Amino acid sequence: MEALADLLSLIVQPCYDLTGNWWAAIALFTLIIKVVLMPMALWVQQNSIVMVKLMPALNRIKVRYFGDAEAIGERQSALFKERHYHPMLSLIPLAIQIVILFGLVDVIHRITDQGVPGTELLGLIPVEDGGLTWAWPIIAGLSAVALGFAQNRINPLQREQSRSEKNTTNGLSIALSFFLGMFVAAGMAFYWVCSNLMAILVQVLCNLIIDPRKQIDYDELAESRAELDGLNALSADRPKWYRRDMLSKREKADFKRFFATTGKHIVFYSEGSGFYKYFRGAIEWLLGHSNARIHYVTNDPNDQVFQLAEREPRLFPYFIGEKKAITLMMKMDADVVVTTLGDLDNFYIKRSYVRSDIEYVYMFHHMTSMDMTSTVGEYDHYDTLLCTGPHQISEMRRIEGLRGLPAKRLVECGYDLLDRELADYAQNKAAINAGKDRPLILLAPSWQEDNLLDSCVDELLDGLLGKGYRIVVRPHPEFIKRYRARLDALLARYAHVPADELSFECDFSTHSSILAADVLVTDWSSVFCEFCFTTLRPAVFIDTTPKVRNPNWRDYGIDSTDISLRNRVGRSLKMDELDRFAATVADMLAQREQWRERIHGIREGFVFNLGSGGAAAGEYLLATMLEKQRLRKAKGTKGAEGASDAEGTLRADAAQGQSAEASCDAPAARVVEGANPQAGPTPEAPADRKEAAHDRA
Repeated sequence: MEALADLLSLIVQPCYDLTGNWWAAIALFTLIIKVVLMPMALWVQQNSIVMVKLMPALNRIKVRYFGDAEAIGERQSALFKERHYHPMLSLIPLAIQIVILFGLVDVIHRITDQGVPGTELLGLIPVEDGGLTWAWPIIAGLSAVALGFAQNRINPLQREQSRSEKNTTNGLSIALSFFLGMFVAAGMAFYWVCSNLMAILVQVLCNLIIDPRKQIDYDELAESRAELDGLNALSADRPKWYRRDMLSKREKADFKRFFATTGKHIVFYSEGSGFYKYFRGAIEWLLGHSNARIHYVTNDPNDQVFQLAEREPRLFPYFIGEKKAITLMMKMDADVVVTTLGDLDNFYIKRSYVRSDIEYVYMFHHMTSMDMTSTVGEYDHYDTLLCTGPHQISEMRRIEGLRGLPAKRLVECGYDLLDRELADYAQNKAAINAGKDRPLILLAPSWQEDNLLDSCVDELLDGLLGKGYRIVVRPHPEFIKRYRARLDALLARYAHVPADELSFECDFSTHSSILAADVLVTDWSSVFCEFCFTTLRPAVFIDTTPKVRNPNWRDYGIDSTDISLRNRVGRSLKMDELDRFAATVADMLAQREQWRERIHGIREGFVFNLGSGGAAAGEYLLATMLEKQRLRKAKGTKGAEGASDAEGTLRADAAQGQSAEASCDAPAARVVEGANPQAGPTPEAPADRKEAAHDRA
């Protein structure tokens, strides 16, 4: 330190000789130090710009491997090495400042020890001398506040950091400045204050010499940050760190339990309890016709599947929240994964990077088209689509051709939810319609902006009230969740209407009102398919602003069923034709039999395997799993990535109370020509199915 003090004195003394004042000398000394260190400041500036240029790639690494700290760390280190970024470089200026500060201690002592008039205050230390010297810690802290405020706005790296990172950086700087001002001599504190304030000018100069705007693509950075922020927002509603989170404990246990089982044959992924109804037919068929263990991952801690698992020992549910599910899906190690999730691999949920041979199967949760209400690329990363009807197969083939995509495996499956509603309606039709003393009109809109409840509900109700109808308004669950205030205002407006004439149904545990309705009124909700094809009754469609997720859907040249079906199973009215609404409803009620015959004819050619869609889906999934097992055995491996197949050998079984032959009487889940031969097995033709079933059993 003495040698360093000698070196610094060679600068401080000429500064005093020039100014004649020690305080001014220290300020001038600080300026000279900043000038001498300017090349290093520019080096740090360029290094910071390199880091900001890397941020889009880093953000996408964090999105791609979300929740997997080990994988993120490995790829981040590789990226730093590739782009020659040095994370510790930004600490060098602070280290030099500390060294100079230590050397300045002896310099200040040499000045004060001389006893020259005017130097007394330079050596005062707040914790020893007290009094007005306590102003120095405050002044030093405020200088750090000013530096942090400026750096958050003009430093190319610090301005792009998260709020928590900025708070940490600035908090440490302020704390260091404050405590430094308490324990060092006033002259040294003054140097620190000057250094903080001049650092702002140095950063301005660095920005002029090396302009970050000329090197950084801020649009790309904003786009990548939006993707990452969307992921981080998934856990925004979790309890604070200091509160006990029982769901987190449960999630962690289920996550560990899921990966404790190797060689999983099939996994279903659900976003909530309401999605089980789409998987139900396939799951029940698999449980009844094989020894398969069904792994069911859900984001809903209260999913009905947990109660079902109490009665079914081969159904294994796991609660994994939305955020943790991203990591789980990236580490997936099953043969087959089935979801109703659109945009696989496009957004948060990715295909596995652990196994490349997983067959990802998409199960439709609607019976309509794939153009207008589907995003571009929504199905691109699936291997197989379990199609509900011929229109979806022809549409997918057209989309693949227009976009130059490889052909997927398209299965003539059907729609199990419709099958169940048909069976339920046939069994309970008498009870559903019992006691109806007047026609029931059901308003069941979608939830997007300008939906029926937002745009014209008052006009519609004015046309129905007082006409001898019972009216039920069934808002979409998302409308209730997102726009509760709008719903409350609607309820208040019609509070005076007797409940036996107008009621609002916000309980979605049953669909009895859908089955009991004589006429459905909707906008662009796909509920009309279930209603019309189940009850063979018509719907009135109000042409509000359509629900469009693909603005270029017309380029496909598809006769979208979302539009064409509207005037086949009902009547559509434009917004300026609402004066015809009441007459249209009355006309439909007067011609119920004609509508029944018409809708029945449309339904017969619209849905595959009517009455056995769940069996067709289950049959395809079982055939796929068996084929993957056969290929594994042929290669001499037991499970994924060489792991032992803890689940044992999968086999096809006869359903309870049936022979193996009788258990395969469901229609074959035929795969149309043009499917990708690598996507999985093609189920046997009907003539070969019974023999193959015996072989598998």
